[in-house]
Amino acid sequence: MTATAKKIPVSVLIPAKNEEANLPACLESVAAADEVFVVDSQSSDRSVEICQKYGANVVQFYFNGRWPKKKNWSLENLPFRNDWVLIVDCDERIPPELWAEITAAIENPEYNGYYLNRKVFFLGTWIQHGGRYPDWNLRLFRHQKGRYENLGTEEIRNTGDNEVHEHVILDGKVGYLKNDMLHIDFRDIYHWLERHNRYSNWEARVYLNLLTGRGDHGTIGANIFGDAVQRKRFLKKVWVYLPFKPILRFLISYVFQLGFLDGRAGYIYARLLSQYEYQIGVKLYELRRFGGQLNNAPQPVTPPKTTSTTDSPTTSETTAYDSVGS
Repeated sequence: MTATAKKIPVSVLIPAKNEEANLPACLESVAAADEVFVVDSQSSDRSVEICQKYGANVVQFYFNGRWPKKKNWSLENLPFRNDWVLIVDCDERIPPELWAEITAAIENPEYNGYYLNRKVFFLGTWIQHGGRYPDWNLRLFRHQKGRYENLGTEEIRNTGDNEVHEHVILDGKVGYLKNDMLHIDFRDIYHWLERHNRYSNWEARVYLNLLTGRGDHGTIGANIFGDAVQRKRFLKKVWVYLPFKPILRFLISYVFQLGFLDGRAGYIYARLLSQYEYQIGVKLYELRRFGGQLNNAPQPVTPPKTTSTTDSPTTSETTAYDSVGS
């Protein structure tokens, strides 16, 4: 993309925290966009420096532990100069052929948003099977028309400040793009495990909400006759009641969804998904055992005596942003 080339009238939104390994490739892949916002959560690595090098607008997000999380807050508060927004994670790439399709798609007045399909790469291998492809995500939409659903998980600690598995609720007609975005994480297995440890906190709360009959208000809903995401949500409502889920998760991914065709990477991925399911189950037990709380030990019947009645100071629950670069 040359300096004189015409930019595509799309605003890119990239949520980030300590992503110096992934940001260069991600930012290079979105250089065709008219503007790029990186919404950072006080990174301690070189993330901000890298963003400034690529000319991205850096905004700091301070999570107060409540709704909204990072993406919805950004959609409400950032001064986008374009009607269309494209949400891209740091470990994702937008290839040139997808940009060409996006350029044409945003000219169609019939649609307010588009699903993008992802190719997930793991240990250098495209995980084509095991239920990982196709992987539809509503990422391109008119920013005034869409917001992420609230699944009622924000009170669970250690889940992060960003919507990860929540989906966009869009006002208007939605289409599907043909070309794929790429999911290529340059970090190692340690980070995969660390990330999914946080995700399992979130999933455990979602399971508990389903088991206790929390309604679909404010969500995309579950519909076996709906779009791909609504069908998956319907199946999850059935899934939460099944026994032996870790074993089932492996068998479904590796055997029935042909994960074995992806070689060793496919086998490792299926085993890790099984472990992930076990983590969710243990944390679900913890939530139910301790009254909806994670990481919580039983309290003694008689509280210990204290010698001081001084209350701990409280911090204000505010959300703000600081513009760091442009």
